[in-house]
Amino acid sequence: MLLMMRTDHVRIIRDTGLMDPTTRILRLMSLLQQRQDWTSTDLADQLGTTTRTIRRDITRLRELGYAVDAAPGPQGGYRLRAGSALPPLVLSDDEAVVLVVGLRVAALSGVSGSGDSAVSALAKLEELLPKRLQARVNALAADVVSLTPPEDAGTDPEVLATLALACRRQEHVALGYIDARGNATRRDIGPYRVVHADRRWYLVAQDLRRQAWRTFRIDRITSAQTLGGRVRFVDPPDPAALVAESVTTSVYSWTATIRLEMPQRSARRLIRPTVGQLIEETDTTTLLRMGANDLDWLARYLVGLDCNLEVVEPPELIDAINALGRRLASSGSKLRGTGG
Repeated sequence: MLLMMRTDHVRIIRDTGLMDPTTRILRLMSLLQQRQDWTSTDLADQLGTTTRTIRRDITRLRELGYAVDAAPGPQGGYRLRAGSALPPLVLSDDEAVVLVVGLRVAALSGVSGSGDSAVSALAKLEELLPKRLQARVNALAADVVSLTPPEDAGTDPEVLATLALACRRQEHVALGYIDARGNATRRDIGPYRVVHADRRWYLVAQDLRRQAWRTFRIDRITSAQTLGGRVRFVDPPDPAALVAESVTTSVYSWTATIRLEMPQRSARRLIRPTVGQLIEETDTTTLLRMGANDLDWLARYLVGLDCNLEVVEPPELIDAINALGRRLASSGSKLRGTGG
């Protein structure tokens, strides 16, 4: 099996003995990637063709934008070098297995900027990986031990890849899900996007029974079974905004709006996207919307921010901040008395 990857597609090419021109060129690309220098005679022997055909195929690769250097002389050596286009990457079975395992680790590693790209590439590879290689992937993944475990260790990479692929296909999925109260439930959903927020992965999907948009923590998904059939979305939401709203406000008893005296870019360095939503008001002020079940906790969090702020709502939060201030003042006087 040859697994061919480019930036825009993945394809599996199988050996059938006699090669058509397209398959032969792909095999030629595979050989050029295996070592630096090849003679035209060696390439012809490997592909069961003539040196004249090899020269024509090399010309075709150059026309497609791939940089193949040629050495002068009767033997005519060839070398593939980095060029303006990414050539098809042809993988053996072993290489494909290792790559999938590596992408699973990268998707859950918490490395900044790597997660979304790793999941996208993983979904493409998992879609075309032969079933006979899946067992090898799972066996190798089970033997991979990280000294520093991923922050979101509860997320099953196989479930993550299944959901990412279902989002690409817009395919009906049955979820096994543990809700916030710890109850095991079944959800019939149309998956739309997977979103990485801070340390967790979330699924944005349409609940097909309720015809409503929902977010699901992927580490709470116990199973994901694709059922076929294409789900058509009408006016889908902004997935990042929906996750931000879900994790910062909608699940809490209290929702607060606070005006911060700092530009939005500075506020982003202080406040994680899973803590609150930041809305630019002016060049020098930012509105923070966040939720909490405990106003005292919210007051302590806000006092810890290194900026001036104004509570827009609720008024009860102002009372909580004033009460916290009195407690701090009282503690300060006691500390001074002890030190004297």
